[in-house]
Amino acid sequence: MNQEWTTFLASQGLAANSAEHFGQLDAELQAARDSVAVTPLADLGLIRVSGEDAASFLHNLMTNDILGIDATSARTAGFCTPKGRLLAIFLIWREGNDYLLMLPREILPPLLKKLSMFILRAKVKLTDATNERALIGISVLSVLSTVLPAPSAGSTLEVPTFINPALPRLGLAATDGGQLIRLDNTRWLLALDPAAAIRRWPQITATAKVTGLAAWHWLEIAAGQPRVTAATQEAFVPQMLNMELPAVAGVSFTKGCYPGQEIVARTHYLGKVKRRTYRARLASLAAPGTHVYAPETGDQQCGALVSIAPSPEDGFECLVSVQSSAVAAGEVHLGAPDGERLTFLPLPYTLD
Repeated sequence: MNQEWTTFLASQGLAANSAEHFGQLDAELQAARDSVAVTPLADLGLIRVSGEDAASFLHNLMTNDILGIDATSARTAGFCTPKGRLLAIFLIWREGNDYLLMLPREILPPLLKKLSMFILRAKVKLTDATNERALIGISVLSVLSTVLPAPSAGSTLEVPTFINPALPRLGLAATDGGQLIRLDNTRWLLALDPAAAIRRWPQITATAKVTGLAAWHWLEIAAGQPRVTAATQEAFVPQMLNMELPAVAGVSFTKGCYPGQEIVARTHYLGKVKRRTYRARLASLAAPGTHVYAPETGDQQCGALVSIAPSPEDGFECLVSVQSSAVAAGEVHLGAPDGERLTFLPLPYTLD
């Protein structure tokens, strides 16, 4: 992150060595569930793609249609190995003629290097733009809501004035100092110049609880939105993370070739998707990538954790990519055939 922005957040109570919370984890989780939450997204970074071939360069590498991104929209897209295994999931939007790719900071350096290998003679420049923007997540009530609710009579809930409820999902609008993107029903992203983020902080937080990453990660899980981290790179094909479903919308089957396209398309047109991503509850913490097991597969794993976060209902919630037949049978265990049993929770979208 930009040093000025980092220093400012530290002055607001965010520990320099941890962005998980501002010292009140339970209260922050409850705010994420019940009211308005503002989260500095310190674990995310940006890659800037510039040059006259930027659009075609990305279009030929990503699982989604990049040429269709205009000045008023963002798009989710994956980057795969030739075997169709995901190396990253990006949120991509335009800034002028450039494209910004948002991804976890921990995998940004190797991804930047990997993408650079494809430039060859293309007129494209890739740079780490993490320090250029302050990334801030906004949540209004829980993502489990189906619509953005109006405050009821006597309610203390005040929707931030800069939020535009008319903006569609993955719609983008200019805002003071940067851009506003609607991620889903109630989650939003601000990508601001760091100086503008500091100047606007009183406005952004006026009606909100400031929360750390733990609350945002729970919101992401409740929304059923996957992410790929260092621990889960090359573990999943896009369909295992629900990426072709409208709620995630990370795959186009009409855009043409990209690395791994043959595998992804074959799974779509010829095969049945045997593994899907589900939401579940756990009593104990486990790392992304931890395998899960079911009686029907014995000692063979039948899936893996995608992401995990503390829950406002105590314990933890996770996204887990697992064989659908094991979920239907009702018994999936963490880490070993006799490990903790997962309790499955509803997603805000169907898997049909």
